[in-house]
Amino acid sequence: MVRRVFLSRVAHAALVVHPHQCALLGLAGSLALAAGGKTAGALPVADVLVPDSGGAALGLVSTYFGLVLLVGAWLLLGRAVRGPRPPSPRDLLLTLAVWAAPLLAAPPLFSRDVYSYLAQGAMVDARIDVYVHGPARLGGPLAAEVAPLWQHTPAPYGPVSLAFETAVVGASRTEVSAGVFGMRLVALVGVALMILALLALARRCGTDPAAALWLGALNPLLLIHLVGGAHNDAVMIGLLGAGLVAATGRWPACGAVLVTLAALVKAPAALGLLAVAALWAGLLTGRWRRTRAALATGALALGTTGAATAVAGTGYGWITALTTPVSPDNWALTSALGRATGAALDALGSGLAPLATPAWHALGLLATAVTVAVVWLRASRSRPVYALGLSLMAVAALGPAIRPWYLLWGLFLIAAAAPSGPLRRAVAAASGVLALAVLPSGFAPDRQQLTLAVCGGALALLTLWCVKWAPRLAAGDRWTEHAA
Repeated sequence: MVRRVFLSRVAHAALVVHPHQCALLGLAGSLALAAGGKTAGALPVADVLVPDSGGAALGLVSTYFGLVLLVGAWLLLGRAVRGPRPPSPRDLLLTLAVWAAPLLAAPPLFSRDVYSYLAQGAMVDARIDVYVHGPARLGGPLAAEVAPLWQHTPAPYGPVSLAFETAVVGASRTEVSAGVFGMRLVALVGVALMILALLALARRCGTDPAAALWLGALNPLLLIHLVGGAHNDAVMIGLLGAGLVAATGRWPACGAVLVTLAALVKAPAALGLLAVAALWAGLLTGRWRRTRAALATGALALGTTGAATAVAGTGYGWITALTTPVSPDNWALTSALGRATGAALDALGSGLAPLATPAWHALGLLATAVTVAVVWLRASRSRPVYALGLSLMAVAALGPAIRPWYLLWGLFLIAAAAPSGPLRRAVAAASGVLALAVLPSGFAPDRQQLTLAVCGGALALLTLWCVKWAPRLAAGDRWTEHAA
């Protein structure tokens, strides 16, 4: 009986998670990730190693070892947040800073988009229309760093994004490493805005701030793509969050301006105007209050768009360039279905094969519109922030193009406003899976690279098992020997 009670306590102790242990595990993961990125990341073309070289192989193993260790530490920390003695928001913010610090000195990770930003900024500075020409028109060292897929494609970003890209290029004097660091600083400003907005929105929506921080701020997707990859989505989400904080705090006009600025970084943030209008309507009285709120929000959005575009001087060509992210081989759901349908039609000898992908894209957009309409009809009055999070998730999942970090658009708001339950668990699981979906170089893997990545991940899983379970099992064995 005593032995059974002791073993039960050992098993229970194995389930106890210590936040400080999670912080150290995540730090080890970030350090391994940053170290591996030195040879396997999205390096400048002059520093790229041959994929078959020992340095590149070791770097890939190290990055996936660190990535899986970081994801594991995050999941264990989530258990601590739901435990009887959860860490405070201050402790979680300190953990976030510890995990992010090694990535600040790493090269770009999991994408080469930061080089596209710099090339576009240089094009604006050189008075080349980025909405007509791709970086190849610029030429020179910055254009050479852009991935071949995007060399001849126009920019899909709004004037606010181009404004800070141009400022960074001017400050760095087109020096690549300085430009990357500058873009990472801009992304960090966006992340800081996200965190402040997340805490404010969580309190106003009745969500536990610690749970919101764990899902929305310490998320591996944020660390590896917004900090490590320096994506402009950080600024978009940060401005969107700030606008929603203003709108929920009885400053809807300011909220409309900030959300419009977010949409002028990347267009999906324009859905936030629905939330601003709904919140504004709740502050008004009398007849036609929703119509008045919608008209006021729309007027401010149009005015802000006109003013920002005039200041940037880049024009409205970004509206026609929004299809740029739809590359032929992207792995969005509708694109994959389109390729599969096209291949089947081609095998049958049908002449309709070229229409398969456009047809699926159209169906995806229709499904997105229906989903957004249903969400807003059901949830917009009582929970507009939550409705916006669901809408942005639908845009990312059903749109014609997807990247892992697109999940953060809606995840950020779901972390702040969604009730505890299956949705939060599903979003957390999707985050862990998508964090592993891209190579640190940003390119698709071949068989050898996939093998190396699996080896690195397996080593990390073994490390997590040893750290979490081995001491408890050893304690149980010692007690058994002593009892015998």
